[in-house]
Amino acid sequence: MTPLVDPLWIGALGVAALAVIVLGFVARRRGTWLRALAFVLILTALVDPSLVREDRAPLNDVVPVVLDISASQKMGERAQQTSRARDEIEARLKALGNVDVRFIDGGGVDSGDDGTRLFGSLNAALADVPPERIAGAILVTDGVVHDIPANASALGFRGPLHVFVTGHEGERDRRIDLVEAPRFGLVGKDQSLSVRVLDTKQSNEPVAIAVRRDGTKIADVRVRPGQLVRIPIRIDHAGPNVIELDVPVLPDELTALNNKAMVSIEGVRDKLKVLLVSGEPHAGERTWRNLLKSDANVDLVHFTILRPPEKQDGTPINELSLIAFPTADLFGRRIKEFDLIIFDRYSNQTILPPIYFENIVRYVRDGGAMLMAVGPDFAGIDGLYYSPLGKISPARPEGSVLERAFVPRISDDGARHPVSRGLPGSQVNPPAWSRWFRQVNANVLRGTAVLSGADQRPLLVLSREDKGRVGLLLSDQMWLWARGFEGGGPHLDLLRRTAHWLMKEPELEEEALRARSHGKDITIERQSLKLEAASVVLTAPSGATRTLNLAQAEPGLWRAHVVADELGLYRLSDGDLSALVNVGPDNLREFREVVSTLEKLRPLAESTGGTVRRISAGGDEIVLPRFIAMRDSPIYGGADYVGLRRTQASVVTGVGLAPLAIGLVGLLALLGSVLAGWLWEARRKN
Repeated sequence: MTPLVDPLWIGALGVAALAVIVLGFVARRRGTWLRALAFVLILTALVDPSLVREDRAPLNDVVPVVLDISASQKMGERAQQTSRARDEIEARLKALGNVDVRFIDGGGVDSGDDGTRLFGSLNAALADVPPERIAGAILVTDGVVHDIPANASALGFRGPLHVFVTGHEGERDRRIDLVEAPRFGLVGKDQSLSVRVLDTKQSNEPVAIAVRRDGTKIADVRVRPGQLVRIPIRIDHAGPNVIELDVPVLPDELTALNNKAMVSIEGVRDKLKVLLVSGEPHAGERTWRNLLKSDANVDLVHFTILRPPEKQDGTPINELSLIAFPTADLFGRRIKEFDLIIFDRYSNQTILPPIYFENIVRYVRDGGAMLMAVGPDFAGIDGLYYSPLGKISPARPEGSVLERAFVPRISDDGARHPVSRGLPGSQVNPPAWSRWFRQVNANVLRGTAVLSGADQRPLLVLSREDKGRVGLLLSDQMWLWARGFEGGGPHLDLLRRTAHWLMKEPELEEEALRARSHGKDITIERQSLKLEAASVVLTAPSGATRTLNLAQAEPGLWRAHVVADELGLYRLSDGDLSALVNVGPDNLREFREVVSTLEKLRPLAESTGGTVRRISAGGDEIVLPRFIAMRDSPIYGGADYVGLRRTQASVVTGVGLAPLAIGLVGLLALLGSVLAGWLWEARRKN
């Protein structure tokens, strides 16, 4: 309706007409009902009623077909079965006529650890389709779906859900179930993993679980399928300790991907126990002590040995130390408790018998760390080199001391070593550091000289000794940097990096292959003292390989970036070193269940009147049922057919209006009512 005048005027006129009509009936005036009819017609004409006619055209029914492209669908012949099913479904739906087919990929790598999410993809793809146009939905999947709605109403449309399951009956799979795993552990302590092996075919035969830490096998554990076992793992170093568990692959097994489990345990140090032994007093005696005491994570034991026991200088007994030097305890029973031993200008004064030096040598070779910060005494026969420690000393003194001013420099190898690379002030030549004035002249026997001093002679030498590490600083002038002489130097950075390298911090390894992931982006780094870096072979969880060439980012550091197209554990190798990196969460939900099944989706499908069926008995050949269109029905499928609901949806193509109170008809009705009233009144007067 489109009123000819303001509705308020029509309302006022209606009230007035009603009053006139009421008064007419009260006064029993003849012809009142004819006047009432006239008023009604007048008001109707002012309101201008009309009839609306819609022209409609039928709409095609929409049938979404969700194709499972998750990682489990790549196993066996499932991918080929899915491809064939897609072509067959498209042809059969088009043969029905008046059907729009929407193919939707679901469960891809973006699903993360949520597993196979098909219904989320279905809802997103149908956001622009009215629910009344959806004739039903079809899923092509292995049946293991992780976002199944609780009931049919959550689907958002009224129609059948048909599920075509790939794979075949009798599939077998064995997998490792990581029940419990810690995320952090103290270095040098054991952590426990709770693990069991699951097999779809029950068996009591023991299975061997191979346990690897950072790619190195550390144990074999035998367990029966279904049995829960706790495996102790020693946290070997700070930073990520990547633990792998795997069981042998069966000949008829569906996949080997879930025969492995991985967990990364972050190694943290409780407290670093450092033994500092100082010898002859000198200007920089407290440099190491101040550095170590400033770190709350360091538990420092410090002894200063001023003289050998046979020396008599008349010092009163009450002025001597009240505590005897506990050599037998520190260098015997407790030596392995220390993370680092530092000798600061200590000379071989016979305070420590040779047996204790031998203990230190064994301690280092068994994985300990030792640093010798030496002075002029190192060049003489009383120097530590001529004690049993000479067996592991990285440099041999020449018997002379260089006493002249020089600025320490980073050596060629040191420019590529993470301990000395990029030290503050080293970006200019000469470095923006203060001078030193004394250095022991020595020749490098093993390891790497990362700093050089006067006449380009080695100043700081780092070396490996079996499982342990040794550092040798051939000057006692570090205190000049610590006190800011001539602007000082990066003593804190250098000493901390040196100590952490000695204690095997992963980030300071001079030869290392590392990888880290952020989302699907993998960053690969190769740290090396070599001038070139070899190509790296990247092996995906599925076994696919690719070769990557690394580009130099800094001296001694090469990088490459790659985007992962699979979730799971990637392996890297350059022939000498290997590394592991996990993309996505550890032990993906997608691989926990990979055997195809009809049961997970059956309740939902049957509640919509749909069906669940396998489309292959084996191989990549498939058999699909007939497709038919049906009216509303409680059941949309049978043994050899699947049905889709005809929605009868339509769209308005045009609108026609037929006025009822305007035009000839309205005019005749209005005039007729007035004329009838006049004739009635005239008759009354006669």
